[in-house]
This record gives sequence, structure tokens and C-alpha cells, in this order.
Amino acid sequence: MHKYTNALASESSPYLLQHAHNPVNWVPWSQEAFDQAKKENKLVLVSIGYSSCHWCHVMERECFENEEVAQLMNDHFVNIKVDREEHPDVDQIYMTAVQLMTQKGGWPLNCFTLPDGKPVYGGTYFPKDQWMHILRSLEHTYRTDRERAVEYAEKLSEGVELSELITKPVLDVKFEEERLHEMVLRWSRNFDKIEGGGTRAPKFPMPNNYEFLLRYGVQYESDKVLSHVELTLDKMAAGGIYDQIGGGFYRYSVDMIWKVPHFEKMLYDNAQLLSLYAQAYQVFKKDTYARVIDETVEWLNREMKSKEGSFFSAIDADSEGEEGKFYCWEEDELKRILGGEFSWFKEFYGINQKGYWEDGKFILTETISETSFAKKMNWSLEEMRAKISSVKDNLLNERKRRIRPGLDFKCITSWNAMLVSGLCDAYRALQNEEFKLIARKIVLWIQDYQLNNEGHLFRIRTNGQTSIKGVLEDYAMVIQAYLDYFEISGEEVWVYRAEELRQVVYSEFRDEQSKMFFFTSSDSPLVVRKMELNDNVIPSSNSVMARNLFRLSQLFHKNEMKEDASQMLANVYEGMEQYGAGYSNWGNCLMELTNEFYQVVIMEDKHQRVSDQLLKHYLPQVVFAISDSEENELPIFEYKFGQKLPQISVCYEGTCLLPTSDPEEALLLIRKGH
Repeated sequence: MHKYTNALASESSPYLLQHAHNPVNWVPWSQEAFDQAKKENKLVLVSIGYSSCHWCHVMERECFENEEVAQLMNDHFVNIKVDREEHPDVDQIYMTAVQLMTQKGGWPLNCFTLPDGKPVYGGTYFPKDQWMHILRSLEHTYRTDRERAVEYAEKLSEGVELSELITKPVLDVKFEEERLHEMVLRWSRNFDKIEGGGTRAPKFPMPNNYEFLLRYGVQYESDKVLSHVELTLDKMAAGGIYDQIGGGFYRYSVDMIWKVPHFEKMLYDNAQLLSLYAQAYQVFKKDTYARVIDETVEWLNREMKSKEGSFFSAIDADSEGEEGKFYCWEEDELKRILGGEFSWFKEFYGINQKGYWEDGKFILTETISETSFAKKMNWSLEEMRAKISSVKDNLLNERKRRIRPGLDFKCITSWNAMLVSGLCDAYRALQNEEFKLIARKIVLWIQDYQLNNEGHLFRIRTNGQTSIKGVLEDYAMVIQAYLDYFEISGEEVWVYRAEELRQVVYSEFRDEQSKMFFFTSSDSPLVVRKMELNDNVIPSSNSVMARNLFRLSQLFHKNEMKEDASQMLANVYEGMEQYGAGYSNWGNCLMELTNEFYQVVIMEDKHQRVSDQLLKHYLPQVVFAISDSEENELPIFEYKFGQKLPQISVCYEGTCLLPTSDPEEALLLIRKGH
């Protein structure tokens, strides 16, 4: 029996349920909460976090579970708890406000607002004494000098609205490859030449950054850039940021050497890292990258998969109140489990000063390559890998006996769509049919559960219940996923479903003047509507939409979509050179619009897939359309079905070369240019 129960007890979000028995009278995000604030003439606290957020848990223990603090909050504020993963639109607004006020942000995010939702003060984590001081000061200011508070909130709201907002189109922009070169040159000054990644800690994987750099390095034959990408991926795969036993990447590394991670595992990180390592495998052909892909998919299937075929959003960093306890090892423990294998294991995985973390615990890292270590031990590579596989199985079985970290069991539409794209890239690289099957199950899950009868997307599904309207991120990522799945499956229906979603996006999210898209639909109740422009850990929804439009223009032969994509790129073009990391996906879009781009149409019989022989190559400058039937109406297939199969048509700027039945010949045409 709980001493306290608040309104969050009826919610489905694991994060909100974590706070359901706080003495704080939390309420979920709703218009009713702001109506209550207006009626009672109180300030509103919008407190935002997510289930696997370590410092969110810390502030809950220190502040929100404290009865004295709760009394102060309940007496003078309407207290709203928000799961940022359910409401990224709410998080976006109040994060921008806090960043404008303090020049920093993060989670937990605590923003105080007027009863109408306009922000007046905010920050991130606060210890108890400071938090209580803030509560008393704000209440006093609002009671004694309300006019000043309102004036400040008006100005701050205006600043929030104008940040990341394109109000009118940028005209007469000429796209130049030189912009890409300058962008990469500035960016490269912050490359860590020893450990990969950037020159600051903490280090985040930032998958789209490295997808862009990989593509740039290949298309412009830059050994310097390719070496940096390879170094970064090698170091991450060998480091503590990668779960050496169970597979999958943690959120980020707190240090410069990828050793000590923040131990939460996020679906969106791993989905995108599948794409990155798959594309890198196509370029570098490293067995390590294939292993990372296989192990990450195994982890996803083992620990993150729902009964419906979708995937959960996150696993906590903490278990038993201790960060990383589930994943780390003590030396005596390893000796007991591994027996005679410990002697080589100790050297290979750094059970020494290299791998030591704190309190007698070690983080496993690969200190030497498998090939070099096998040679040192006079083992064959196959023998070495068999030994590694055996000890991993033993340690994974041991880990199963431990108390698991918390699982955020909500399924998010956009994150699952990103996983579809990651699995499609993994299928291209490794030709593993299981990857295609998992991707198919996810797109069917989206179709069956996350679309209503009017063709609108929902964002969240938890415990069999679908909720919350989709934001632009959901639509953009699902369109991308449908197009990716079409390219590996040849199932034309997904292109048409992508086009249907594009029409919804145009109808409900588009700013007709600038041709950009708002993050929320036109009926959004939020205090302001914002545009997401900068690429971050997840690429901006506008950059994803621009690239979607370009791909759709190729498939439907509709130049107006390409023109819309070009206008969107033109609107952000000036900012790209200064901050490459924030425009990496826009950089991909720029390469698509300035480099040669091909349409490859493959007509094959039902019993012989020649398409896989082309898909396995790294060909980012190609859109594929594959079919085994002449019964298709997609414009890109028009006049492409011949009597002799297979038939591969390589087309460029509306002109198709003579078809061939030889994948190698088609590959030569693409790589050498028409």
C-alpha cells in the first residue's frame, strides 16, 4: 500500500508511473492542468524527463519524494509531469526556453510557466535546498510583481517562437560542392586523431554525422575523412560504450576514450548505429562491423522486442539504485565464472588498470584486435572467435541472474521506423533474411496499430493501447522507413503508403510560404509552433522530409517534389558551413542535389534475385526500384519490363542507358558515370 498516489497512476508511460506515488500532486500534460492554474491563479511547473534518465531519478529521490518539498510545490504550483518521448513537441518548446535563459539544457528539464503556458524560469537538475529556494522566490515574485513576470514571459515566448524558424523562403541560392568542402574542413579541426569522435567529452556516437562523413569521404575520395570515420567506429566497437557481452551501444561515453559509458540503452541510438555500421561494412569490409550488427540485432530481439513485433524504447542505466551494476564485473567474479579461460580473457578485455572503473568494478573493452591477439597467442582466428563466443555465452548467462535495469516498454512510432531503416541497411550489407523479416514485421505493426482510419499516425503504443498524435518526426521517419523497405523488398505498396503520408504532412504540417514543416500539426494546442531545423542525435525532421521528397520525386517522376526539397535546403544553406555537425543530414541532401544521382530499375523473375548483388554495394547516390512483375503502375517502372529477365536499367536525369542483365556491368555504369 502506497502512502501517496497522484493522477499519474492512471497513465501508461513508465516514466510517469515512476512518479505516481510521489507526495507531489503531479498531473499529466493536458489543457485541464492549465485551466486549473488559471482558476487557482498559480504558476505551472512543467517537469520533463524520461524513464532511463539517471539525473531524473536523482532529483526525484532528493526533491519529489520529500514531503516538505512536495508541500511547497502543491501549495503554490500546478505540477505537470511530462515524458519527453511521448511529447517531444512540449520538450522542444520548454528546452528552447531554458536554453535561452541559461545557455544550457538537459534532463530533467524543469520549466515554470504562467497559467497560459508561457515560460518564465527554468533549469535542469536542482538539489533540494536550491530547489526549495527557487520555489519560494518564484511564488513571491508572482504574488508581488506579476506584471514584470508577465512582461518577461511575453518576451521569452517570442524568442522561443523565433528560434529555429524560417518565416520566408530564401531565394536564388546556387548550390555548390565547395560549401561541402568548407563545411568538412572546419569540422575536421575538431577530429580526435587518436581516439576518434570529437575533441571534447562527453562523446556521443552521433550516427548521422558519421553517415555523412562516410558518404563525403567515398564520393570525394577523401582518405583523411574516411580514416577518421573508420577510427571512430573501430574505437566505439572496442570501447566500453559498446556492450561487449550483450551487444548494443550505450547512450554516450563520459570520457575521451569511449571507455566509461552512461549505461542507458536507447532504441533510436542503436537503430541508427545499425545503419552506420552497415554502410561502413559496405565500404571497409571489416568483420568487426558485421559482428557489431549481428550482436546488436540479437540484443534487440532478446531484450527489446514486444509481442506485436515492435520494439521498446529504452533500458535504464541503473539497477538496484546503482548505475551500470547490471553490466560491470569484479575480477574475482570473472575468475569464478571463466576458470582457466580467465588468463587470456583478462588480457584481451582489459581486466587491469585499462578497464578499471570504480569500487572494484571493471568495464570490458577490447584492448587489442582479434587478429593481433590470435597471432600473439598462436591461435587461428577461428579458434580465437570460438573462445570469445564461449565466454560471452557464459557471462551472458551469469548476467541473466542479476536484477535487471528498468525497461521503458512504450513503443514509439518514429524510433521503430528508424529501426526499419537500420535493418534495411543491415540487410543490404550482410544479406541476412532475418533482418528483412524483422523490418517487415515493424512496418506491418505501424500499419496495423499506429495509423487511424484517416491515415494519421499515432506516436505511442503501450500495453496494447495506442495514444498521442504523431509529430513531424513520426511522419518523416515512417516515410523514410517505407521507402527503405520498398528498396529491399520490391513491394510497391509501401511507396504509395509513403506518398499518402506525404500528403498528410503537406496538409497539416507545412508552412506554405517557406515550404518548411512545423514540428506539430496545425491543430496543436501548444503556446507556439516550432520548426526543427538542426540535425542532432536524431536528424532534424525537416532534413529527413527534404530527403524523402527528393526520393519520392525520383520514384513518381514529379519534379515539383525535388523543387520543394531544394527550397528547404536553400532555407538552411547559409548555416551549413559554420556548423557541419548540426547540418549533417542536410549535407546528405546537398550531395543528392549536386552530385550525379541514378535511378536503377531492376526487373527480375520470381526465382532469381539479382538485385541483392547490387544492394550489397555502397551506392548512396542511387534510388533502387525492384519488381518481379509487369503489373505495376509506379512511374519509375514505366517502359522498363522486357521479355528477357533479369533486366537492369541504369537511368540518370531522365535518360536510361541500354538495359543489361549483368549486375557487375550495371555497377560499372553507376561507378564510372553515364
